[in-house]
Amino acid sequence: MYSADENGFRLLWPLLFLERTLPGHEHANLELERLILEQETGNTSLTTDYLSLNILAIENPAIDWLKQCIHKSAVDYCRRAGMDYSIEWSLQGWGNINRLGDYHDPHNHPYAYLSGTYYVRVPSKNVSLTNRADVRPGCITFYDPRGSVNMTAIKNDPQVEPEFTVAPKPGMILLWPSFVMHFVHPNLSEESRISISFNLMVKNPTDYLPQQM
Repeated sequence: MYSADENGFRLLWPLLFLERTLPGHEHANLELERLILEQETGNTSLTTDYLSLNILAIENPAIDWLKQCIHKSAVDYCRRAGMDYSIEWSLQGWGNINRLGDYHDPHNHPYAYLSGTYYVRVPSKNVSLTNRADVRPGCITFYDPRGSVNMTAIKNDPQVEPEFTVAPKPGMILLWPSFVMHFVHPNLSEESRISISFNLMVKNPTDYLPQQM
């Protein structure tokens, strides 16, 4: 862990982030969208009332497909991070429907180890804006958890950027450590942005406590 190279350099506290597009998502997304819209008819606060129903517990072929993809992505994430052993986790997810003007304040996901979002529908056209040039409608931005780390950065320092923004596309899945603060920019389209967010909670976390050196 944190081993040095032959010249004595080591990279400390890296943050691993996963972004990939799931193959075969087109057909599944049609059914996932139907399910999310159906859920909203019984709960108009679906997006903010995220603990009321675990959408990933529904018995449905499209949900089964998505769960398999989430588990595969999580296993790949852990392997890439150097955790070459089996980890048991539970999975909890909820649907998000963001209409014109909807957004999510900066937040993280307590009590989870990994968090993620899968994009079902992404607007193809935004309303015209002329007041600002830096608007990023429908995007999601992640913030460096090391407060003010960029204050002493100099040219070509790879640690200078305090944030990272993704413009989502249908079929894209994102996975990140749950403690990372992130912000979902306002949807500036007449079309809805529909996604499924999820948390992976490690079962029996004391079984995986690190050894202190």
